[in-house]
Amino acid sequence: MKVVHCLITLLSCLTLLFVACSRPQTRPVISLTDKLNSLFAGVPDFSGVLLIAEKGKPLYKRAFGYTNFDTKEPNTTSSIFELASVSKQFTAMTIMMLKQDGKLAYDDLIETYIPGLPYPGITIRHLLNHTSGLPDYQAIMDEHWDKSKVAGNVDNIAYLIQYHPPKLFDPGAKYEYSDTGYMLLASIAEKASGQDFVDFCRTRIFDPVHMTHTAIRTRDEKINLPGMAWGHLFVPEKKRYVRADSFPQFNYAIWLGNRKGPGRVSSTVDDLLKWDRALYTDRLVSRQTLNEAFTPAILNDGSLSHYGFGWVLEQSDKAGKVVRHSGENPGYRTQLIRYIDADKTIILLCNNEHEKLPPILKTVELLVTETD
Repeated sequence: MKVVHCLITLLSCLTLLFVACSRPQTRPVISLTDKLNSLFAGVPDFSGVLLIAEKGKPLYKRAFGYTNFDTKEPNTTSSIFELASVSKQFTAMTIMMLKQDGKLAYDDLIETYIPGLPYPGITIRHLLNHTSGLPDYQAIMDEHWDKSKVAGNVDNIAYLIQYHPPKLFDPGAKYEYSDTGYMLLASIAEKASGQDFVDFCRTRIFDPVHMTHTAIRTRDEKINLPGMAWGHLFVPEKKRYVRADSFPQFNYAIWLGNRKGPGRVSSTVDDLLKWDRALYTDRLVSRQTLNEAFTPAILNDGSLSHYGFGWVLEQSDKAGKVVRHSGENPGYRTQLIRYIDADKTIILLCNNEHEKLPPILKTVELLVTETD
């Protein structure tokens, strides 16, 4: 009987062992939050804010680093950053609004609104999608402008007329990114609307979308603004981050400080998410008008560019249609990425121009597109 009992016990143990071994081994599930926290743990000196949302609901929102590396005041998720060229989508929106209001047309020649500009044959559409062939206004200003003064659009346009640098190519021949084009768009918006561009953006875009921390601010306004995250650059000799506006070579951000159109919007991740949500509605313009912003330009040879009206256009195998824009100012790197079909959003604002930002962003995009 003891032998039988032992055999039965052994058989039971073997059965349990077989069942245990035959079960599929489940790996521990690592959340998106844990993955992102692990990613940023590897770059402890990164400074900025990351927000990831799906259908408008934040999946991840976290601040890193400092608004000011000297005072060690920490960034928060409400910190305000210069958006740099991410501002261009707001400039494009002003033009779309005015087109919808019947106050201009995309194929209007720009000299209709800016008399004396010596570049014939360029339309508003060419400015919107960076196919104008216009020269760089900043280069002319850098060569001739008295940098003890602060220049605005009127000054920039006057110098383009006075010095008349040659065009780069015929309008519509190719895509070439142009800050000049978006500077002119802001002036065209003022002419067509009869309203200052800063006020137009506030009353027609920022206020209706309840972007309460977003504005086109002067330097003095930013200096006195609580929560302003200042751009920083790493100085190897000092082994620390230093305010970017302390470097003479970056003073153009100061003496071109009254320019309108290509940059100068400052905002928070929460306000940019409100902007993202508004673009899924007809709150600002109709869906039909908005779709034009996400349509590539047709070049003279019939080929398509990868740029719409203030947005870079992409197609993702995993997430479908993607519209995005980056921004670069001294010390700042910004990204707004909208996966339109998947309704996911990445907003990354950085104020220390971190050298590892490209691989960080690539990893963030990979994690977001893989998350169901």
